[in-house]
Amino acid sequence: MKNIIKLKSPIKIEGEISLPGSKSITNRALLLASLSNGKTKLKNILYSDDVKYMLKALKKLGVKFNLSKKKKSCVIYGQGKYFPKNKNITLFLGNAGTAVRFLLSALSIKKNNIIITGDNRMQERPIKHLVDALKQRKVKIKYLKNNGFVPLLVHGKFIGGKIILDGSISSQFLTAILIISPLSKMNTKIIIKNNLVSKPYIDITIKMMKSFGIFIKNKNYKKFYIIGNQTYISPKKYLIESDASSASYFLSAAAIKGGIVKINGIGKKSIQGDIKFSEVLKKMGANISLKKNSITCSGSKLNSVNMDMNDIPDAAMTIAITALFAQGETKIKNIYNWRVKETDRLYAISHELKKIGAKVKEGRDYLVINAPKKFKEATINTYNDHRIAMCFSLISLSGTPVTLLNPECVNKTFPDYFLKFFSICKYK
Repeated sequence: MKNIIKLKSPIKIEGEISLPGSKSITNRALLLASLSNGKTKLKNILYSDDVKYMLKALKKLGVKFNLSKKKKSCVIYGQGKYFPKNKNITLFLGNAGTAVRFLLSALSIKKNNIIITGDNRMQERPIKHLVDALKQRKVKIKYLKNNGFVPLLVHGKFIGGKIILDGSISSQFLTAILIISPLSKMNTKIIIKNNLVSKPYIDITIKMMKSFGIFIKNKNYKKFYIIGNQTYISPKKYLIESDASSASYFLSAAAIKGGIVKINGIGKKSIQGDIKFSEVLKKMGANISLKKNSITCSGSKLNSVNMDMNDIPDAAMTIAITALFAQGETKIKNIYNWRVKETDRLYAISHELKKIGAKVKEGRDYLVINAPKKFKEATINTYNDHRIAMCFSLISLSGTPVTLLNPECVNKTFPDYFLKFFSICKYK
């Protein structure tokens, strides 16, 4: 793919598509399977940049796996409670937040001497709350460059016990500790300080751990109790749902253009919080049909919303674009954690929306959006952020073409995004 792409405006949106597996579920499943007793076949994995970083790291740590030729499934040979023998290695994990946070925690279970690092943006993304929490339970971690950020050196060793964790920046910090807590010598009690963001991602973690034989006691997302000295047991086979965040772009396309799109591989029983995106679209006026293994959206006249979207931060970005095609003023609230993602998404979306003529007010943790009177043709900076690229592809539905810089950044989570997008676009 070239480092620039110009998207023409389709005359119609229509189609039925299947999406790749969820990144969030794939990287959790890879780690849980690696820590389990027994062999696990993971089906419908997402093979993207973030997952490649996780697989490379697991291989370097001695985990054995077989990836299918089409890279749609992966057989993991579980290592039991711990990764193999101590190693003096460096793990470079790009800008894969899940891989960095989850592996830092996993490598804290036993004594290690491992460096975890990432690209320039990853070195700007905070990890202090997770490190502080692990240090409360005797884990030795050393910052190698800037306090609060990777690169860092992990020595171990996590023993469980009482932990106070600040939940205001990322739910991935809590997920990372939940995953290792059953393997510690002591029982673990996690007390959440401040409001926990992105709670549905914690629901994903707890449900997946249950599939691998571990039960978590969750008391109103304020306290979590985990029994120690447990072992993950392989479920033998685990099917990874299609990515709900990725589904949002195609559902919005139908809502915006008045077409009809059916998404297969995800439905009403989804464990992903971003399934709630369809409820927001419905509130805006779209017609939604949610079945066991599919979601169908058909368009209608769209209205604005004023909502707290802390539970669906990734999908909320798609609402910011959909708002351009809605009547009235849209306000998206409680989304501060956009600022610590692959880029400062609050700034990025605000800045780029103004290029196409939208009226936007950017607050510390909110956006207020009014549709442009007339869309302007613009070149959009994607900030090397996969979700910025995918979101702004929807601008082409306005009747005005849009040019995206660095479109290959979608490789982070959805390498075939533009092929799938073109498949539902009907041109003259």
